[in-house]
Amino acid sequence: MILRGMAISWLIFLSFFNLYANTITITTDKLKNTKLLSNLAKPWAFDFLNPKEIIMTLKKGKLIKINLKNNKQTPIEGLPKVRSIGQGGLLDVKVAPDYYTSHKIFITYSKKVDKGVTTALISGILNKNKLTMIKELFVAKTISTKGQHFGSRITFDNKYIYISIGDRGYRHRAQMLDYHNGKIIRLNLDGTVPKDNPFYKTKNALPEIYSYGHRNPQGLFFDKFSKKLWNGEHGPRGGDEVNLITAGKNYGWPVITYGKEYYGPSIGEGTKRPGMEQPEYYFVPSIAPSDLLIYSGKLFKSLKGHIFQGALKLRHINVLIKQPNGKYEETRIVQNIGRVRSIRENELGEIYFATDSGQLYRLTKSFKDSK
Repeated sequence: MILRGMAISWLIFLSFFNLYANTITITTDKLKNTKLLSNLAKPWAFDFLNPKEIIMTLKKGKLIKINLKNNKQTPIEGLPKVRSIGQGGLLDVKVAPDYYTSHKIFITYSKKVDKGVTTALISGILNKNKLTMIKELFVAKTISTKGQHFGSRITFDNKYIYISIGDRGYRHRAQMLDYHNGKIIRLNLDGTVPKDNPFYKTKNALPEIYSYGHRNPQGLFFDKFSKKLWNGEHGPRGGDEVNLITAGKNYGWPVITYGKEYYGPSIGEGTKRPGMEQPEYYFVPSIAPSDLLIYSGKLFKSLKGHIFQGALKLRHINVLIKQPNGKYEETRIVQNIGRVRSIRENELGEIYFATDSGQLYRLTKSFKDSK
C-alpha cells in the first residue's frame, strides 16, 4: 500500500509499506545527484560553517574552506603538523554546537610522537582564514609505527564530545582498558573527562573510555531526535558493523566477529559471547563503511531515522531501513560513484558527500517541491 498523502510526482524516495510482507522498502528513481566539485585532493571530512560554506580536511594535511556558491577553495592556515602515514593524516572536522557564537571547530589528526604516531584531537577558533587559539584536548594512548586503523570521527550530544579510535593493528588492545586502541572516547568540550564516564573510577582503566571492543570505527553519529549514539566500523574480511553505543559496553573485537582473516581462517571465538554486544547490523561480505548519519527527515520526510553510510569498497551510499519486525533492509543508492569517505546533512536536509577521488556531491529533490 503506497503511503497516503505523498505526491509521487515530487518524491525522490518513495516508501512503500507492504502490510502482508511486513516490510518497508525504498526506491530512488527521482533522486537528483549534483556534482559540485571534482578537483579536491583526497578529502577526508567536511562540515557546514553556514549554509554557503563548508570546511574540509584533506588527508595529506591541508584544511580548506569552500564557498558553495562559486566553488572557491580557500586554504586555512594555523594547523599543527600532521603526520600523513597509511590511513592516517588530517581526519575529521566538526564545528562546535555553538559555532555561530564561538567560531570553534574540532579536528582529529594523526600526530607524530616519540615512539610512533597516534590520533589526537584539537580545538581552535576560526578567524577568517586562520585557525587560532589551538588547544590540544586529547592524545590517544595507541602509540604505533603502523599506518592503519586511526578511526576517527567526531560527534556531539548536548554536553559532550565523542571521538572514535581504531585498534591501530594491535587488535588485542581493543579489549584492554589501559589503552585507547579500539575505543569510543567521551570528553567534555574543553577536553576534561566527565566524572560519570563508565570507567572513571575503575583502577588502571583510562577514564576517557566510553565503550570498547571496536576495530576501526570510521562512522560516529549522535542522533539528537532519538538521543542515541551510533557507530559504523570496518570488519576484516566481512563483519563490518553498525552499532548502538551504550556506556561501558564491550562490542567484542577481536573475540567475536562476523568477519574472517584476510587469508581465510576465523577470528576469535565465533560470533557471540555473553557480556559482548551484538551489532544492530553487519555486512558479509564487507562494504568497507566510512562516515555515517541518521537522517533527520527535514527534506525527505519518509526517510527520517534511516541510516546513511558511505561505502569505500563498493563505492556507493548504503541506506539501512529498520523494518516493523526489527530487522533491517539494505538499499544501495548512487552506485559506482567512487569511494564515499564523508557524508553529511545540511540545515535544509540536503545530503552532501565526498569521495576519495576528489568529488563533492549534493543529493536533493529532482525538482522544487510545489508545497
